[in-house]
Amino acid sequence: MTNLPFTIRKLMTIVTEAVIEQPLLKDLERLGAHGYTVTSARGKGSRGVRNAGWEADGNIRIEVVCDLDTATSIAAHLKERYYDNYAMVMLLSDVQVMRPDKF
Repeated sequence: MTNLPFTIRKLMTIVTEAVIEQPLLKDLERLGAHGYTVTSARGKGSRGVRNAGWEADGNIRIEVVCDLDTATSIAAHLKERYYDNYAMVMLLSDVQVMRPDKF
């Protein structure tokens, strides 16, 4: 098997309320995210079960692949701006990517 040219980047996963999707995505772009993926999310956590009857009341999962500096800036901003008033969880892990210039 040949060695593939992987580079380590960070995968930031944000699970939060769908109602803040648009301002949150604008923040991500302003803070240096080159892209993101948004999906609907359901589950149970410290605030109970999120079983939305309509879209605006649900949760979303946003994934951003970026470098550590960008992830750190995003995390600090989201904690400062959203953590006190919205259900939000952020996770950060290492991932290996090809074409690191895209991230």
